[in-house]
Amino acid sequence: MKGSVVQLMETIAGIDHPAIAVADVDRFAEWCCRVLEYRKVCRLSKPVWILRAPDGTWLEVMPQDDTPRPARTTWTPGWSHLALRVKDFDQAVSLLESRGVVFDGPEAPAAGGGRVRSFSDPEGNLWQIVERPAESLNE
Repeated sequence: MKGSVVQLMETIAGIDHPAIAVADVDRFAEWCCRVLEYRKVCRLSKPVWILRAPDGTWLEVMPQDDTPRPARTTWTPGWSHLALRVKDFDQAVSLLESRGVVFDGPEAPAAGGGRVRSFSDPEGNLWQIVERPAESLNE
């Protein structure tokens, strides 16, 4: 079993990108660039935007279909939120607030250690900023 885990980790490099379906791909891509400092990589005719985060990870922004959006909480089955790791929590809060982000509540202890705070994007999707203590990242 141990050999197969090593083999798998040598084959899978990591998560390539999450994708999010939104009502207005151009408006959402602009928000990501303005608020979160993403950069536009390319726009496909569908329309789909591929964006690059400051750390190099990618985000696919695609048009939503006519499926009704279900009400959800943090605990609703399926993907819940996208958490962005930050180096300086207080600085990140201040910067995001200066760019119009309204946080959903006060900071809270993060599962696994550190601090977390949540906010929603213009489409109502849940995002978080998370600061982890150095020792929790090296385990």
